[in-house]
Amino acid sequence: MAAQTILFDFTLDAGKTATSIQRQEVARIVRNELEHVFTQLELAYSMESMDNGYFSVLHENKETIITCRIFQQGLLTINVEYYLAAGKEPVLSLDKGKRLENALAKSLQALSGQKIPTLKRGDVARYYPSSDERIIEYDIDTLVYEARSPFQKIQILHSKTLGNMLILDELQNIAESDLIYTETLMGRGIENYEGKEICILGGGDGALLYELLKEKPKHVVMLEIDELVMQACNKYLSSICGDVLEKRKTDQYEIIVGDCVDYMKKFIAEGRKFDYVFGDLTDIPISDAPIGECWDFIRTIFEHSFQLLKPDGKYLTHGNGTSCLESLQLFEEQLRLLKPKVKFTTTKAFVPSFMEEWLFYQVTFA
Repeated sequence: MAAQTILFDFTLDAGKTATSIQRQEVARIVRNELEHVFTQLELAYSMESMDNGYFSVLHENKETIITCRIFQQGLLTINVEYYLAAGKEPVLSLDKGKRLENALAKSLQALSGQKIPTLKRGDVARYYPSSDERIIEYDIDTLVYEARSPFQKIQILHSKTLGNMLILDELQNIAESDLIYTETLMGRGIENYEGKEICILGGGDGALLYELLKEKPKHVVMLEIDELVMQACNKYLSSICGDVLEKRKTDQYEIIVGDCVDYMKKFIAEGRKFDYVFGDLTDIPISDAPIGECWDFIRTIFEHSFQLLKPDGKYLTHGNGTSCLESLQLFEEQLRLLKPKVKFTTTKAFVPSFMEEWLFYQVTFA
């Protein structure tokens, strides 16, 4: 089961979205195309602002929610969200989504009288958001792999300068160019992993496990929920994960496929302890307050991770882009609320495929 989110972005001629009447016409075209896919679509709310443009919320049977925003400056975003129960077919499949995107682009092109450049999430996607939600253009030339697991949309795209890139639910995760990300996360040259017991939460691309095994730890256990991610990375990102994803268990490591929280609870009940726990999971949310499902998940990971650490153990995790000051501050506030108390240090690195500087945390008991 999972919450499914599909985002469409378009750039229009700003001269066609400058007035309220023009934006209403764009909204009409968008709704008309959406109704071909969502036949029972209803308008729940709309708002027109002279300063910020147009915003509306539509729904189909109060289950699929669609938000549409038209900016004065010519940007259009359409976000489709719905809950996908286990074993059910997606409401908007990849093929259907591409057809909808093409139909929208064609209708909007007719409106403006020119070709509309789509910020595509299709065969050769080129545009992805930075951590603070700026749009970055990549030199992507090939869609190498695409599939949808029960948990997320998985893509491997090839960049001329960055190599193969792992994209999960339209967000850049790691590329063949990103050894600096893994080395900064693990504190290579600073931390001593020889003879240590390590737990990785997430890490499905295999890069962290691969690099840690070079440091001769006693044993590493990796908890990853998505088998399909590991299969894709094993085939198309072997330059960063080696052959560690070929097997699920060796004398040096074990990969457990399942919900990391469930297995953390199991380890706690067994009294199992680790020298290092790595949080290679969800990015820090961009939000004004530490509320919502993602923040609840982060707090759960904190709580269980520190129960698994030895007294002199260390929790290592990535934060977010250094430009996301408010979210990083919220994250650090959550660390300060932990009991027993913890202390933390940070390191920074410019990650090539993120095209920005990221912050990493090293957390120990105070």
